[in-house]
Amino acid sequence: MKQNYNLIMEKEIKKISEIGEKPTLLLHSCCAPCSCAVIEYLVQFFNITVFFYNPNITFENEYLKRLEEQKEYLKLRGYNIEVITGEYNPRNDFFDKIKGLEKEPECGKRCFQCYKLRLERTAKEALDKNFDFFSTVLSISPLKNSQWINEIGEELEKKYNVNFLHGDFKKKNRYLRSVNLSKEYDLYRQDYCGCIFSKQERENYKNQ
Repeated sequence: MKQNYNLIMEKEIKKISEIGEKPTLLLHSCCAPCSCAVIEYLVQFFNITVFFYNPNITFENEYLKRLEEQKEYLKLRGYNIEVITGEYNPRNDFFDKIKGLEKEPECGKRCFQCYKLRLERTAKEALDKNFDFFSTVLSISPLKNSQWINEIGEELEKKYNVNFLHGDFKKKNRYLRSVNLSKEYDLYRQDYCGCIFSKQERENYKNQ
């Protein structure tokens, strides 16, 4: 049954606000454009650390470009937010996990495994470093399956005993806000998710 994950998040944040102290949040990010509006909203309620773990990004130059843009955006906004980088090993961490799903379309089973890969690594990091919550900015994109993302988060919350912050961050015009912030800060806004498969699908679409 489809849930209103934005409403669930707002209820969680209301409880947090009533306590009067900001909990710690390890926030998985894929890039500056996707994270900008999410961080702008959540920094009011959490002490955020960004976790940049994206072995799905096939090309190292693209990976490094997105990582540096992430750090630069936080500096431009004056946020005192640390960026932790996970391992970058596409062959072992991404391609092995999606073996047999190479021909799946975007938003299919391959993407589900990619969400799970990155969210599980975030949950493990949150447990190891004693964060109160973990979450991801992925649901800011209209192309990402928010139901899958939240269901995976709930599963990992039980597995690792770390609170998962629900979210459907595209709601409340946050996706539009991310587009506007990207323009305002001249952020590099890529036109594909990161893996070679999404890049090829995007190029095929352009050539039609």
